[in-house]
Amino acid sequence: MYINKVSICGVDTSKLPVLKEAEKTELLKRVKEGSASARQELINGNLRLVLSVIQKFTSRGENLDDLFQVGCIGLIKSVDNFDITQNVRFSTYAVPMIIGEIRRYLRDNSSIRVSRSIKDTAYKAMQVKERLMAKNQTEPTVSEIANELGIPCEDVVIALESIVSPVSIYDPIYSDGGDTIFVLDQLGDNNDDNNWLDEISLKESIKNLSEREKTILSLRFMQGKTQMEVSEEIGISQAQVSRLEKGAIDKIKN
Repeated sequence: MYINKVSICGVDTSKLPVLKEAEKTELLKRVKEGSASARQELINGNLRLVLSVIQKFTSRGENLDDLFQVGCIGLIKSVDNFDITQNVRFSTYAVPMIIGEIRRYLRDNSSIRVSRSIKDTAYKAMQVKERLMAKNQTEPTVSEIANELGIPCEDVVIALESIVSPVSIYDPIYSDGGDTIFVLDQLGDNNDDNNWLDEISLKESIKNLSEREKTILSLRFMQGKTQMEVSEEIGISQAQVSRLEKGAIDKIKN
């Protein structure tokens, strides 16, 4: 049973068949030979795979019937395009295809209008991300995705952020059984408008400092130590501490 719902699109999910790998392999061979009945049997035997994938998208508030139908399109494409000569499990190939189809549907039906070029970039970025995850078994960084696409990191970030569903200010973010905290409760006033930009800029600037410069700033401004105390702790003169401190602050300012 899927999240207490047995019927999706008129399909009784509790009665869906489950195929063994050997059965899938045999059906795939028959599909490549042109068997329509084998194709239908293979699709029916992998509908549970679609159900498992759409669970990732339940928090978006989308209609499950719609997601299931779109996921089935991805499954059908997987059946029709799977290369039986490759040493890859069918599910390994099908899951990214199903996810990609659902994400494309969500992208195209977003309530926020985004330019076609940005949407296309986002779609390509998601494909690269899924391919790298399958290859390396770890989530790729923005830089890795950008390198694969040959575009700046900023374009990847903007594209991926453009297809994220908007959050309502009335969405709950925490509740301990008493008063619920909503997104609205976490919004700052006009004086905080640029704080998050300043924080990002500061973090990026600090990343470019040497380890010694980072240590000095941490001891001076996080732990409140004097330049003389810092010089004794890291084994250099007070004059060197002063020079390195001033240089690090100048780098951050620049």
